Amino acid sequence: GGASGASAEPSKVQVGVHVNDVHDLDLKTHSFGADLYVWLRWTDPKLDPAATLEFSNPLELLVATILSAQCTDALVNKVTPAVFATYRTAKDYATAELSRLERDIGRVNFYRNKAKSIKAAAQMIVERFGGRVPNRMEDLLQLPGVARKTANVVLGNAFGVAAGIVVDTHVMRLSQRMGLTQQRDRDKIEQDLLPLVPSKRWTRFGHQMILHGRRLCTAKAPRCAECPLGASLCPSYNTAR
Repeated sequence: GGASGASAEPSKVQVGVHVNDVHDLDLKTHSFGADLYVWLRWTDPKLDPAATLEFSNPLELLVATILSAQCTDALVNKVTPAVFATYRTAKDYATAELSRLERDIGRVNFYRNKAKSIKAAAQMIVERFGGRVPNRMEDLLQLPGVARKTANVVLGNAFGVAAGIVVDTHVMRLSQRMGLTQQRDRDKIEQDLLPLVPSKRWTRFGHQMILHGRRLCTAKAPRCAECPLGASLCPSYNTAR
């Protein structure tokens, strides 16, 4: 589960209730990010933001996250059960024939490059980390096919380590629309977001932003009328297209 909300949590509200009815704002004593955390948390009380990739251990999440690049989590979740049943350890991936691994993940896009990354990452895990997925950012970033986004997903969701904020296409779009950053680079966007959100909330905050981006603040025709942030809090309110 994610971190708890602010100490004075709002009562559960329905989508569309304006943020000022949800939370008593005091930007002098609360960081913008901390308040945003609360607002997004209550966008829809029926939904609990969490990782949507299905996994049962760090290796499975690492593989699933590599597969999810420019691919929907829903499709990845259809592919991975058979993959995880075939490849149970890092050594299984490391010693697999590349052509066989390509066939096994062939339903996802860019499967050839992803197969190479998975195999190479597994080889390094076996050779350098005793066959276990490392739980430190600096170690994960050494693995082929792993950048900060993937490392943050694995650390936050498989190990419970809040080392940063996942910045995917949704988080990029929302951060720019909300005026939280003017950057275009994922890593630079993350560095702008980190000071805004308490570190214990980094993992959940990323899930919240992704959920909000999928449900309301969509790339095309965002549903601003249903958004609890409102015009006073989002500079793109009713202007994003």
